[in-house]
Amino acid sequence: MLKVVLSALVTVITSFYFFPFEFAFLPGINTKMAMAGLGLVVAGASIAGRRNAEVNMDFVVILLLAVGISVASLLTIAWNGTNDKSFISYYISVLVWLSAAYVVCRVIGLVHGKVTVELVCGYLILVCSVQCIIALAMDYYSPLRLAVDSMLGGTEAYMGKAEGRMYGIGCALDVAGLKFSSVLVMIAWMCVHGSEQVQKYIVLYVLAFIIITIVGNMISRTTTVGDVLAIGYWIICALRNGKGKDACQWNFLRVFGMAAVICTPVIAVLYNTNHAFYSDIRFAFEGFFSLFETGRWQTTSNDILFNHMIVFPDNVRTWVIGDGYAANPEYDKYYIGESYHGFYKGTDIGYLRYIFYFGLVGLGLFITYFCKVAGVCMKRFPAYRMVFLMVLAVNFIGWVKVSTDLFVVFALFLCIPYEDGNENSGPVEKEMEQ
Repeated sequence: MLKVVLSALVTVITSFYFFPFEFAFLPGINTKMAMAGLGLVVAGASIAGRRNAEVNMDFVVILLLAVGISVASLLTIAWNGTNDKSFISYYISVLVWLSAAYVVCRVIGLVHGKVTVELVCGYLILVCSVQCIIALAMDYYSPLRLAVDSMLGGTEAYMGKAEGRMYGIGCALDVAGLKFSSVLVMIAWMCVHGSEQVQKYIVLYVLAFIIITIVGNMISRTTTVGDVLAIGYWIICALRNGKGKDACQWNFLRVFGMAAVICTPVIAVLYNTNHAFYSDIRFAFEGFFSLFETGRWQTTSNDILFNHMIVFPDNVRTWVIGDGYAANPEYDKYYIGESYHGFYKGTDIGYLRYIFYFGLVGLGLFITYFCKVAGVCMKRFPAYRMVFLMVLAVNFIGWVKVSTDLFVVFALFLCIPYEDGNENSGPVEKEMEQ
């Protein structure tokens, strides 16, 4: 019983990190920021207790690249005379995420006696599954939604209260969709290559995949990115290995097939008998319904994206260093200064927003930074190389749709020690604890 309670506590803390939000009674401070403050205290105490502190070069390079992104932001706003500081403190955001992630890893270590990639993945899968269940319950039971809304503060829609959309607790819009996608590719890898413990509970992992796929797409259709990568990975593994060569893989395929057979008629009945579910499922898989009914893939968001948001710079200076705007400047004669409303040039495409903000120089730094972060994770945990490659792919594919990133995912893996059998700790762990 105690183990269940402690695991539930870890799940809540992980959710506070992965899907941060503001409490209504504590405006201006979200759960990630609060955890980051605690992380600094814990890390400071650990460092003070040791006299042989060392600086890991991988960590230094990651931080320098983050600083480079901030410097590129500073240069573009200075050159263009703007006041849009969207990325000028990016290196601080990186440190905040790392500090908060450090707390999560320390708590997992205290409860389980160790911190491994598989454990972290397991908690992320559990958190996303619970968030989807909460979102679905809120959508169908108004008193629960009102209770959650009364608890949530802040104005950021991606942290909840997304009007006209399904959302969880700090879990909404494309930010949630990309996080769901990263977790789906983790499930894909673990179902095929996971340990005996994973195979023991393979039914739960398959159930989590189905829940996140269906409800995650109701929250954000960007979740489809993870579905495509995960299913593509399974197909490649099946074609490469062949029947009988990988017991785990075929065990998973059998379970997944049985789950599909059971879930399909249930979904079909709800689709035809429940109006709310009918609307939600058509929104979630609008493209597939369009393909089946009209013969072509079409969604409202994609129409807006490709018909109105593909706008390229018309001068060399913007291509190189940007215009210094991530949002549109708006001047008000009754207010001295600038305020920002809407996306600059009307585009929410991540790559274009980065180019318009700090040019190819800033975009190049951003890409290099994420490649380095993923590379460090792959070097430290080579057995999970494909997991990190797929998460990196989710990040870069996601930029076609929206300008957000998945450092929140990588930060957790940077803060855990090497797997059993490795004595050395990782870049952040070594930096914080030695």
